[in-house]
Amino acid sequence: MCVIAISRGSFQGGKLLAERLAGELGFRCIDREVIINKAAEAGSDHDELRAALTRPPSLFDRWITHRKYTYLALLQAALAEEVAEGNVVYHGYAGHILLEGAGPVFRVRVIATEDFRVHIAQRELELDRERALAHIRQADQERARWTRALYGVDWNDPSHYDMVINLGHLFDIDEATGVLAATVRGRKCLEFTEARRGAMRDFAIASRVRAGLACNPPTEALHVEVKSLNGVVSIKAVLDDDVQIKEVERVAHETPGVKDVRLRY
Repeated sequence: MCVIAISRGSFQGGKLLAERLAGELGFRCIDREVIINKAAEAGSDHDELRAALTRPPSLFDRWITHRKYTYLALLQAALAEEVAEGNVVYHGYAGHILLEGAGPVFRVRVIATEDFRVHIAQRELELDRERALAHIRQADQERARWTRALYGVDWNDPSHYDMVINLGHLFDIDEATGVLAATVRGRKCLEFTEARRGAMRDFAIASRVRAGLACNPPTEALHVEVKSLNGVVSIKAVLDDDVQIKEVERVAHETPGVKDVRLRY
C-alpha cells in the first residue's frame, strides 16, 4: 500500500475523512502533532514548531528570516520517518509539499461547500452564521499566505494534488472514503513495492541529514543538496574551510541509516 497525504482547510471534514479512510484501509492515521512531537526530539520548542506549521508570515517574520530552513528540515525529517514504511494517512499542513519526491504519495485535497463548513464551525465554535463564515474566510486567507510565503505555491492550485474531493456537494464522508479506498486498492502506481519502500527510506535518511546539518551551529547556514541511495549519502555544498568539511562529514556519518558519505564542494 501507499502513503496518503490529505490537505484540508478548517472545518472541511478532512480530519474525519482521514480517520475513516485509515480505518477502512487498516492504515495508521497521523496528524501534525505527531510530527511536531517527533521533530521536537531534536531539541526544538514545540510552540515554535507548531507556529511554523500554522501561523501566517505576518506573525512570524523572525522565524522566516532566521529559522525557516531549520524547522522545515526538522519537520520534513520527522514526517519522512513516520511514513517511511508506508500504510499511513497523514492529514495536516503541507504533507504533499514536505513529501515531494518521496515516492508513491497519494496527494488528496479535501474541499467542502460553504454551507457544510459553516454548519461545522457553528457547531464546534458556537458562533452565529455570520461570525462562523468570517472565521473560515480569515483562516483560508492565512493558510494561502502561509503556503505562498514558505513554498511559493498556491495552496488551492489543483495541479499539486492527485485528487480533489468536494464534501457536501457530490460526496458525504462515507462516499468519499469509499472512492479514495477504491482508488488506493486499484492503482498499482501507489503500491509500496520493496524498491519504493527503499526509495522512501532513502528520502527519510536524506531528510535526517539535512535536519542534522541545519541544527549544527558550524553548518546551520549552509545551503546543501542531499540525496541518498541505499544509505550512501551524496552531499553538494559550498564549503569555506576544513572545519566545515569535517563537520558536514561528521554530522552525515552520525545520522542513523547512513552507510557512507560522498561530499562534493
